[in-house]
Amino acid sequence: MLAFVCVHGTAIAATVDIAITDANGKPAAGAIVSLAPENGAMPSPSNIANEAVIDQRDQMFVPLVVTIRKGGQVVFANNDATMHQVYSFSQIKQFEYEIKQGEKSPPVVFDKPGVAAIGCNIHDNMVAFVYVADSPWTVTTDEHGHAKLDHVPDGAYRASVWHPRLAPGRAPPQAVLQVSGGGARLSMSAPLLGGAMPGMKHSHSQDY
Repeated sequence: MLAFVCVHGTAIAATVDIAITDANGKPAAGAIVSLAPENGAMPSPSNIANEAVIDQRDQMFVPLVVTIRKGGQVVFANNDATMHQVYSFSQIKQFEYEIKQGEKSPPVVFDKPGVAAIGCNIHDNMVAFVYVADSPWTVTTDEHGHAKLDHVPDGAYRASVWHPRLAPGRAPPQAVLQVSGGGARLSMSAPLLGGAMPGMKHSHSQDY
């Protein structure tokens, strides 16, 4: 993966234009890109959502991915016609709740950054992800694989890319980005699995 930086002007904060593709050069929609400063403290990600809801409908989690800031919380709602048993064994969070039809889980607090994979013990095809951001410079690419981050201060950053179709156990691709001046561009390639990943069905298979 490569990072390309174009610099314009002398401003102390930049707009970073982002383009993410898969290994075949196709746009990677729904990729989450995060910048971490190489030197200095990380500012609080107060601009990232503190709360999210993951619903359960037609034996599917909706949405497939939510992004919250570190310390944020997620509620799991069951609007399906059957009971679900929601769980995660992820390194950043472990929990398990039995949620009956029409009920909700208690708020689940995610106090560590990273990605938590969510499943259902009753329906193995169900999958969702909670991306917990500790950087205020975190954004999701659109259907064209593009995104934009505003007000990024000058300096060196490590950019990382996560996507639900990254191969299991594969570390997120990273690149070093130097921001200096009023504009910068980051272009990266991510090795994504072809087709819909296991557990994606209905609308998810179309979205990814």
